Amino acid sequence: MKKIISVFSIASVTTFGLFAFMAFLISNDQVGIIEGLPPVVVEVIEIPEDSKPEVIPRKTLQPPVPPPVMVVSKTTPEVTEVNSEIGYVPPEISIKSSTTEVISMNNQRDTEARPIVRVNPKYPMDALRNGIQGWVRLAFDISDIGEVINVKVLDSEPKRVFDKAAKQALKKWKYRAKSVNGTRTKQGNFTVQLDFNMDQQI
Repeated sequence: MKKIISVFSIASVTTFGLFAFMAFLISNDQVGIIEGLPPVVVEVIEIPEDSKPEVIPRKTLQPPVPPPVMVVSKTTPEVTEVNSEIGYVPPEISIKSSTTEVISMNNQRDTEARPIVRVNPKYPMDALRNGIQGWVRLAFDISDIGEVINVKVLDSEPKRVFDKAAKQALKKWKYRAKSVNGTRTKQGNFTVQLDFNMDQQI
């Protein structure tokens, strides 16, 4: 019994001491006051009103000044016969009939076609440079106005070297067309040979 009383007494004293100690601690607590953050300064900026757009007048473009009118001189060119570089003698032309002039029953002269303008062919530069010589035999017809038509190459030596130059020259020939009873008529089956000789270029 004495032990229980002593234990109870010690427990009471201990409990009281704990409460007293806790009260001491509470009384000595220091409560710190937390200072507030500095206030935030908000600056309000007033946006100025938009300025009115400036109207720029459009410039009127002036048309360019036209150039002065050029005076056109009207001159009639002089037509002269140009001599070719090739100085060969034109070959004779073979025709069917040997008669060149016949008196018809109406006392009008019948004449065969005869040349009035002959143009010499131009010597091809490649052939001239390489010293190539040759000839071209051509067949052609004469129209009722004296033009050379239907030009064909019958033969040539060497082949296709002088053909083009010969045909171009022959097409420029002019004839007095055949006349029958005073009427110009077409005549065909003419042949001619054009020679290309290096000696004629000297």
